[in-house]
Formats: sequence, C-alpha cells, structure tokens
Amino acid sequence: MAFLKFNKPQLVNLSYSLKREIICANKTGAYCNTSIVTCNTRRYHGLLAVPIDRFGGDKYLLLSSLDESLVMNGKQFNLGIHCYGDIYEPRGHKYIIDFSEDPIPAITYKVGEIIFRKSILLVPDNDQVMILFELLEAPAPVTLSLKPFLAFRNIHDLTSQNPACRTAAKEVKGGLSWCLYEGFPDLNLQFSTKNVSWHPAGYWYNGITYSDEYRRGFDCKEDLFVPGSFEAKMKKGDSIVFSASVNEVNPSMLKRKFSGYVKAMSTVTGMHGQLVRWADLFKQERGGRKRITAGFSWLYTGLLRETLYCLPAITLLADGSTKDFEEILDNLIADEEERLFHRTTQVEAPLRLAGVLEQYIQFGADPGHVWAKYGDVQKKVIESYSPGVRREVAMQPNGLLWAQMDGVALSWMNAYVNGKPVTERAGYQVETNAFWYNSICFALEMEKEYGDPKGEFVRKWTPVRDLIKENFMPMFWIPRGRYLADYVDGNGQNTQVRPNMLYAIWVKYSPVDDEVVQDILKVIDNELVTARGIRTLSPRDLDYKGVYEGTQNDRDLAYHQGSTRPSLLGPYVEVSFRVRGASFWKRAQWLKEGFEEDLSKHGVGAVSELYDGDPPHEAHGAIASALSTASLLKTDFLMNIFEKEARK
Repeated sequence: MAFLKFNKPQLVNLSYSLKREIICANKTGAYCNTSIVTCNTRRYHGLLAVPIDRFGGDKYLLLSSLDESLVMNGKQFNLGIHCYGDIYEPRGHKYIIDFSEDPIPAITYKVGEIIFRKSILLVPDNDQVMILFELLEAPAPVTLSLKPFLAFRNIHDLTSQNPACRTAAKEVKGGLSWCLYEGFPDLNLQFSTKNVSWHPAGYWYNGITYSDEYRRGFDCKEDLFVPGSFEAKMKKGDSIVFSASVNEVNPSMLKRKFSGYVKAMSTVTGMHGQLVRWADLFKQERGGRKRITAGFSWLYTGLLRETLYCLPAITLLADGSTKDFEEILDNLIADEEERLFHRTTQVEAPLRLAGVLEQYIQFGADPGHVWAKYGDVQKKVIESYSPGVRREVAMQPNGLLWAQMDGVALSWMNAYVNGKPVTERAGYQVETNAFWYNSICFALEMEKEYGDPKGEFVRKWTPVRDLIKENFMPMFWIPRGRYLADYVDGNGQNTQVRPNMLYAIWVKYSPVDDEVVQDILKVIDNELVTARGIRTLSPRDLDYKGVYEGTQNDRDLAYHQGSTRPSLLGPYVEVSFRVRGASFWKRAQWLKEGFEEDLSKHGVGAVSELYDGDPPHEAHGAIASALSTASLLKTDFLMNIFEKEARK
C-alpha cells in the first residue's frame, strides 16, 4: 500500500483536495507543483517551471497544465479542472477515484467502464516533466485528447492575453514546440507514439483564477494560451508517455526512460525516508555548481543564512556526503563574499559559519583540515565586525555587537508592513551576540591548536572573548522572568518572550551561565513550544498573532509574531537532550509524530515552512522547506542516539 494515498471522498471534496499539493522538484532547480486534483490554486502552480540562466537564474513557468479528455462512442469526458471566479469548469475531479505517491504522483479516473491513470514524473536531472497515460479498462477504443495551457512567465507574475505572443508551433520529432516570447527556451511537447495527431485551434483562456491567491488578497487571475489539442487512439492496456522539456528528446526512448527513472527511485515507507528524499532534492546542481534551494516552490537558491542553517543536516545527516558539504560551502563562500565580509542585512548569518564548521568536525572531519581550508575565512568574518568595517553592525567597547539601520530589520525576523519592519530589533540582539561569542571562541581554540597560537589574531581577540563573556549576562538576563531579553536598545531590555534566546543556550560555546540554562529552557517550554515547532512570540504577549491568515499585512504581522517554525526544533531538541538526557526522548517523539501526521497536508510528502501558533496549527508558507527538513533530520539523528537508553 502506498505511504501517501487519498481516496475518492477526499478527492472529490474540493475544500479538502485543493489544500493538498503535489510538489515534485529536481536537482536542476525545476519543479512541478499543483493540487492533488491538478487544479492550479497558486500562481506558482504548473506542470513545468524551470530556472532560465539568461534571465538571471530565476524560475519561469512554461507549461501551466495539460487538460485530458476521453472520447468514447462519440461522448467526451473532460478530466481537467480550472477555476473561473466562483465557477470550476470543467469538473474533472469528480471522476478521480484514487491518488497515491509511490514513488511518484499517480491519479486514477473512472468514467463509466473506463479506468484511466496518469502518473507524473519530474525528471531528476533535466528540465523535463513526463506523464504516463494508461488505459487500464475500456469496453471500446478511446480517443485521448490533450490541451496544453502555456504560460511562459516568471513564477511570481501573472500573464495576460498578449498580441505579441508568438503562437506558431515548430515541428519536432514526435511532437511540436513553442517559444511564446523572445529569450525563452523552446518548450518541446513530444510523445512516445507516432499515432498522435495535432488539431490547431489557438485560443486564450481568459480569467483563470487562482483561489489561494484570491484568499490571500493578491492578484489572482490570468490568461493562458492553448494552441490546440493533441489526439491519440488508445485501447485497453495501451500506454503513452508525454514529455515536456526545454530540450528535444528521442521519443522512442520515452517509455524506457520513464520506467528506468521510476525503478531507480526507492519506495518511501516512512517519515525519515521522506526527509532524506527531500534533503537530496534541495541540493540543486546547475552549471556544474551545487547550491541549496531554501524551499519550493517560490523560495530562492544559494541564500547565505538558509544554506548555513541547513547545510550540515541536508548533507552530513541525510546521506553522509562530506563531498557535497564542502562543495556547497565552497560555492557559498565564493558567491557571498559581500555579505560574509562587508555588509548584509542578515547580521547574524556570517557568524553561523563557526557552528557549521563545528558540526562538520563533530561529524568526523579532521579539524586540522577544516582549519587549514576555512580558518582564514572564519577569521576574516570575525574581523569584519570590528568598528568601522560594516555600516549595519559593529563591535562596541563592551565587546558586544550593536546592529542598527533605521527602518531596516537586521535579523531573520524581517517581515515588513507598509515599508516598515514589524520587528526591527535595533540594538544588541541576543542571538547575534551568542553567535558572535561562539565564533570567537571557536576560532581562538582552532587557531591555538592548528594555526599560530602566539599570533596577532589570538592576541587581539582573546580579550574580546573575555569582554563578551563578562557583559553578556548583565546585558540580557531578566532576573524576574528567569529568561533572556530578545534585544537591548536605548530604552533598555526588550522583554518579549521570543525563541532567539534559544540560540544563546544552543551554541557550543555559550555565554550563558550554566546554572540558568534550565530556567531559560523552562520558559521556552511553557510559552513557545507547540506540536508543530517553536512559536516566534509568546501567546501571552499583546502583539501575538496566533493564525497566519488574512491580507498580506495580516500575514506579515503574524509571520514573526506567533507563527511557529519547525526550523527551530533542531536547536530546541538538541538543548533539551543536552540538559535532560534520555528522559526527553518521548517528548521528542511526540514532536516528530506531529509532522508525520501532516505529511498528507499542504505539500504532500514535504514539511512546510511555518504553522499557526494556535491549534490545530495549520501549515503555511513554502510547502517544502529546507530549514524545516534539516531541523527534523537533526531531531531524528539525536533521537537515534538516545533511543536505546530511553527504552531501558
């Protein structure tokens, strides 16, 4: 039985099925994303979206959808489904009797005595999607009609009927290709059989509505070009493979390649397998360079903070690949020199490098090799926080870092409403200074052991390390609450209970006094921990927003003001095991099981970016998040370490 499966009552109920999405990604950065009934509800939905290098590597949607119709004995049955305002037409979902993902999405339709199945495969190493159509049962010959809906636009945009659109098709072997606008790659639509006829009837389908965009208050309607329809005769037992690709393919090889790709995919039977599969998909390789994509379908690739956050888990914990770890890290350093050494609005992000290298060594890397290769980079990062180097953040005489640019959010809590940051957090930020202390301690220890123990770096930064340790607790500790201030500015301590203090007790070299770690953890437990991650703000706070819904402003106000982050579970679980030992194992299991339940929601088989702070903790944001996946892989890893002792 398939691990991820839906039945007919679920599938025909649009209020249920439209909230569950197919999400397929590959190593080139391409994706296929739609609802489980193949009705597109977001602007990001489509059968084939690909990065286009000549457009800066941004992703562009080429093939929005492919509508199937079955014709038997003169009667036509439309299997497609689109939304036009409040109307769904056609309503092909009513024929769906089964959906499974084992290992690729497969949808089965029943029309009278006809049973028809389509299976969707995003090719792992090419900008190509293939669909296998199978006529499983039929009392008479059937004509399969396919109408391609073409978009040719940025995934963040919508398109309108355009007289400049180049509607002419070009013949390719086994099909036709289109290129609607200058600069785009050709979209080649090809078939595994020669018995396909083409019926041109260029037409714009106007006013296609994306219900999820409408619900969120965004522009939600677009026009898509349908150049005509392909038709193929089928009888019981026949199968046809359709291919949409930016490159011409050999049609005679389509069936063999489809079968080969599917056979090479391991069948997933549980949560850990899904996490490992997605970890592999987040590692994008394009132009011979590996980078990490932060999430699908709309998050970006090669981001500094996101890559440093999830790199150890996505590589080392998922498949043990030290080669991928170093290659991705090397590419990141080369791409992000400006942010690492000069200026960034992600003030804590460069300081995460030390933790990444620490985890690499903990995994088994030779410390001498690590420091020989990355020591100069680590020291250069630290030096860049000296006074006068960065405009946005600098070390103060007390050794701590002060971050401030008026009207700019200089931390990961960077949502804006009407151009103003929701959580500006100017001043001494608790997590930034914890990462700062950890970075210096790590660099000093490594330099003394594997570098120049009597050199200028050690002489300069040893007293700074001591200053930070001396001033951190007096700056951030709130005695009456027994926790750490989120930040400190000219008005004093900000006493909002937020998860940023978690990092101060998580880093290897913590500036927090040992005797109060349990007090801080208790506050996090009582006010921030949920069944779907760690809240970004305590529900006791007047600014708390427990549901991520409504207008763009409403959602931005909730983004870091109460919504939960699965990405924070990794640090939380690690600290909890460190403090409580194996007795925490059952609690960790409870946290993980919540996400197992949710694999059939939002992005089917994937872990979402964020959840509501209030029960029942509905999923939101990117439907497949690298940070969430990494955090749950770390949770799995830690649970495996403590499992034997926990079961005694």
